[in-house]
Amino acid sequence: MQLTVDTEWISEMKFDSLVNGHHVIIDALPEGGGTDEGPRPKALMLTALAGCTGMDVISILKKMRVEPTGFNVEVTADSTEEHPRHYTHMHIKYKFKGIELPMEKLEKAVALSQERYCGVSFMFRKAMEITHEIVLED
Repeated sequence: MQLTVDTEWISEMKFDSLVNGHHVIIDALPEGGGTDEGPRPKALMLTALAGCTGMDVISILKKMRVEPTGFNVEVTADSTEEHPRHYTHMHIKYKFKGIELPMEKLEKAVALSQERYCGVSFMFRKAMEITHEIVLED
C-alpha cells in the first residue's frame, strides 16, 4: 500500500497539502516568514498520533459495547531547543466522560491501540518514548 501527499506552495511560507482528497493548509508564524494561516507541520505529527490512537480506542470500545459520552485525546510533546528541533518525548492523555465506565476495558482498548494497532504510535516509538494516562472526567 502506498500513499502520496501532494503539497503545493501558495505564498510566503504557506502550503496547501492534498491528503486523501482533503486540503490541509500549513503555514509558519510571522517570525518564521509566514502569516499563521494554518498549523505548523511538526504540530500535525501530534494530530496524527491523537487521531490514529483515538480512532482505534473508539473502534475497540464499540466492539466491547462501551460507549463514552465524551472522549478527548490530548498529546503533549517535548522538543529540543537546538536545530534540527525534534520531539524527544510524547505523552498521550486519554480523557473519557461517561457514567460507570469500566476502567479495565478502557485500559485494554488503550493498550491494544498502543501495542498493536496505531501505526503512528509504532513509528514514533522508534524515535522516542511515548507515555500515556487515562483520565475519567465528570
